[in-house]
Amino acid sequence: MTSSPNSQDIQTLFNDIAPIYDQMNDWLSFGIHRVWKLMAVKWSNPHPFDTALDLCCGTGDLTFLMAKQIFQGKVIGVDFSSELLAEAEKKQHNKSLNSEIQWLETDVLNLPFEDNSFDCATMGYGLRNVTDIPACLLEIQRVLKPQAKVAILDFHKPSEDWVANSQKWYLDNVVVKIADFLGTSSEYAYIYPSLERFPNGESQIQLGLNAGFSQGIHYPLFGGIMGILVLTK
Repeated sequence: MTSSPNSQDIQTLFNDIAPIYDQMNDWLSFGIHRVWKLMAVKWSNPHPFDTALDLCCGTGDLTFLMAKQIFQGKVIGVDFSSELLAEAEKKQHNKSLNSEIQWLETDVLNLPFEDNSFDCATMGYGLRNVTDIPACLLEIQRVLKPQAKVAILDFHKPSEDWVANSQKWYLDNVVVKIADFLGTSSEYAYIYPSLERFPNGESQIQLGLNAGFSQGIHYPLFGGIMGILVLTK
């Protein structure tokens, strides 16, 4: 078991990679991350006029997808990286959307919202990076309305050895090599150690149930290298 970085370390890391964050996501997933993100939004069960929450929103990919689904609704994108939020705001200038978007710099472990505030929620590549996963799930459960869903996209910790070995090869030989080319190899080298700490899909479901969600299901993607956890309050 590797030691966990503190929240300040993680915040600094994401502020540092903010200018190339979108480029890295495209290169590292060969663009497929856009499909996974759309799946996550759809599985969060959004509807027109909803009030939605995108946690650890980064540069806003899921936020913008959600805004299209909740026609004339409102989506709040939250992240603790000011630099990623600045990139999200830049991207918004080039988009024509029929929903209101609000950006908020805050900690997902201490959300500044009332109980039962949101109709649906998403989180992309964030749960693995929080310092307290159970506390994070408790906060998400608290701010969702009854029967609302959250869809959480992240790397998946495979149970099969061959998938785990393939994933490690991919991270070592593709992710870190591309990051090295862009001058950010040290920042992206954290991914595999973070996966060693991350619970598998079955354990994620149990953590969700422990946090008060009534139902949970985990969908492995990309041969089990990625996954989407869907929890219902």
